[in-house]
Order: sequence, then C-alpha cells, then structure tokens
Amino acid sequence: MADTLLEVSNLSTGYGDVQVLWDVGFDITRGETVCLVGSNGAGKSTLLRCLSGLIPATAGGFRFEGREMAGRSPQDIVAAGIAHVPEGRRLFGPMSVHDNLLLGAYLRHDKDGVRRDLDRVLSLFPILAQRRNQAAGTLSGGEQQMCAIARGMMNNPKLLMIDELSLGLAPQVVEMLSETIRAISKDGLSVLLVEQDAITAFELATRGVVLDSGRVRLIDATAKLAENPAVQEAYMGLA
Repeated sequence: MADTLLEVSNLSTGYGDVQVLWDVGFDITRGETVCLVGSNGAGKSTLLRCLSGLIPATAGGFRFEGREMAGRSPQDIVAAGIAHVPEGRRLFGPMSVHDNLLLGAYLRHDKDGVRRDLDRVLSLFPILAQRRNQAAGTLSGGEQQMCAIARGMMNNPKLLMIDELSLGLAPQVVEMLSETIRAISKDGLSVLLVEQDAITAFELATRGVVLDSGRVRLIDATAKLAENPAVQEAYMGLA
C-alpha cells in the first residue's frame, strides 16, 4: 500500500546458532502505533534489534519506505528514519541530559532543525529542561525513560521503536509517558511499541502483533485482541 512505512516479510534471526525468530511478517502504516505483545523470551527485543541493524537477518527482510533495509548498518537505518529506544534506556550516565539528547541528533546537519526539536522534546518533558545539566545517570527511572524517548526523537525519525515503555516504572509515570506517546502519534510519528503490560499496549496502539516462541500468532486491531479469550488469559491476567 502507498501509506505503508515498514513492511517486515518472512524475517528470521537469532544469535549465532540459536534461532529466535521464524518467518515474522507484519507492516506499519504512516502515523500508526503498533504494539508487540508476548511473554518473556518471545523474541520482541530481538526483533527490534534486527530492525535496528544490531543483529543480521538470517532469512527474509524488511522494507522501509519501499527500500530493503536488511543488511544495512545501524547508521544507515538511523539515517533512513528509524530510531530505537532500547530496553534499559542505555543512556550515557556520566554525560548531561542535554548532551545525551544531542547524541540523538548526531547524524543531522540541520542546526536550526536540531534546535527546534530540542525545544520540542523539552516541552514534551519539562522535567528534562529542569535537569538538562544534570548527569543522566542520576535521574530517576521515569526521568531516564523520558530522556531515552526524547533522545530517540532528536533524530527526527519517521518510526520510533520503544522497547518496554513501562518496565519498572510507577503507574503515574507510565500514564504520563502514555500521554506523550499519544501526542507524538497524533503529530504523525509512527510508533512500534514493545510492552510487557498488554493492557497498556492495547490502550496505546491501534493494532497488535502477538509473538509466541519467536513466531507471529495473531495480528489484529487491539480492540479485538483485548476481547480474545486466549489473549486475555495469556497476557492480560484474565481467565
């Protein structure tokens, strides 16, 4: 389709001799938020690492804006417009919040655009403006997640991939981050969200991909997935 941004086709990958994903396929349209749901070990983080170029595909591939990206370097993938907010945030702890954010724009040469985007992310996360000269490693868990998301946005991406949005965070922080995800999605940014809490994931995304043991088991509107008895029992704590 003309509005398809990311198309994953028969993608398989793993680590050395250990295969983690088999024949994964789904797509994301422009401005859409899609969630990946599955238990620990289902392959969600591995999929994001493959889409970021951190590990190679062993079969299949993925196209971004119609261009095949499998086999490209992480730098090429970032330059194409895919940003990855990794599990655990992976900030540069001794560096300031400000410098961590600027690292998200390291491939950009449009200084005026970088300045505008810096103002934008600081308006989305006002606490980061207050903490901009503070070492990122001294932030709270929620503040670090805000900084990691803001750093990803500094690349001015077309697709933002977020691995475990709510992991280890207080409910109030998760709600605030959720509101931010809704706001940036309304602005037209596509989001691929990995989230252990299926209820949160379904509230934020319009479609969901259910991964089980490295394979896609279901793809559907999140409203329908939330009503699926098998999904309710396996991922939502409802029997």
